Amino acid sequence: MSVERIEAHYFIETAYDPRQAVEAMAGEQSSGTFVPVPGETPELKARSAARVEKLEILGPAESPSLPGSGAPSVDAKRVTARATLSWPLANIGPSLPNLMATVAGNLFELKQFSGLRILDIRLPDAFAAAYPGPKFAIDGTRKLAGVERRPLIGTIIKPSIGLTPEQTADLVDRLCQADIDFIKDDELQSDGPDCPLAQRAAAVMRVINRRADRTGRKAMYAFNITGEIDEMRRRHDLVESLGGTCVMASLNSVGVAGMIALGRHSRLPIHAHRNGWGYLSRHPALGWSYVAWQKIWRLAGADHMHVNGLANKFSESDESVIQSARACLTPIFADKPCLTMPVFSSGQSAKQAAGTFAALGSTDLIFAAGGGIMAHPGGPSEGVRALREAWEAAMAGIPAESYAASHPALAAALRMRSA
Repeated sequence: MSVERIEAHYFIETAYDPRQAVEAMAGEQSSGTFVPVPGETPELKARSAARVEKLEILGPAESPSLPGSGAPSVDAKRVTARATLSWPLANIGPSLPNLMATVAGNLFELKQFSGLRILDIRLPDAFAAAYPGPKFAIDGTRKLAGVERRPLIGTIIKPSIGLTPEQTADLVDRLCQADIDFIKDDELQSDGPDCPLAQRAAAVMRVINRRADRTGRKAMYAFNITGEIDEMRRRHDLVESLGGTCVMASLNSVGVAGMIALGRHSRLPIHAHRNGWGYLSRHPALGWSYVAWQKIWRLAGADHMHVNGLANKFSESDESVIQSARACLTPIFADKPCLTMPVFSSGQSAKQAAGTFAALGSTDLIFAAGGGIMAHPGGPSEGVRALREAWEAAMAGIPAESYAASHPALAAALRMRSA
């Protein structure tokens, strides 16, 4: 009978013998330490030690990517490689917090490595049974927002911070009149004394509910409830009591345990914001691939996950953005896919719709534009219309410029200058 094992795939860079370096990594993250200890018997190793499942040399590295690494000699040659380690499930059980310590613990500090990055993880089915995963995901989000067969068109409240609850509600009223699908708090807008969540949520939901009573369709608003665990539970319940249909949490702020607690408690879709992602990923030889990282949050309960956007205002490449979005739409387990709706944002506008659709090949996404809607010369209403028209053209295979000839809102959006 085979033992279920956790697997993690890594990129490594080292001046040491790659096999020895990876074996040191396996020891550090399981039963070993820097010297032999009496209790580390062959029987214990057979039961609990990490295994090196695969090692593939990629090529030489001219210089160390990261500072602080060692070398066995002054003339040692550095190489890059891909390595796969595995651990018995029995080491930690199906525990996401302890999975983080296992696959991403002290190994980043080992002197053998001048580069180390987690590329992907594969988990036994016991994790699927242990965690709720997304409760709403794509189908549930679409049902609540009343949107089928096209992306949800969304925006972020701008200015990000500084508006009062009443000013926020006034802006939401204008956006609802534009028939927008999705609105979110900026991650900087939480529960401060100048715009308390309780007052903001009450004012915003009055507007949204009034509009829904007239039209039969309710805009989805993701209220930022980021905080300590008990705070998030109370804030979630407040939003639910007001008729809200979405809450938002900043993943790197609340942590894995916080997200698990929110995921178990929530009766609304959870919009997971990844602010801070750059410090985990920006150096190509350090940290995490989004392909691996997003699996943890999906299992914890994230229904929507940010993936940046094409031609974005940040440093991420288009290739990485699309890879991240595809990962959100790729099942984690055969019997529990845990699909999550990718959220495209960061400098998005009508100009990126065609490229996004062509690259992703799906309309299962939220397309969120801040300035692309708010700064439209015709106002937010025309900004929303322009994004809808851009996606209509993309899905029909019509160039945006051609479609714009008979759609003035789109034409104006295409003339807007990028930041």
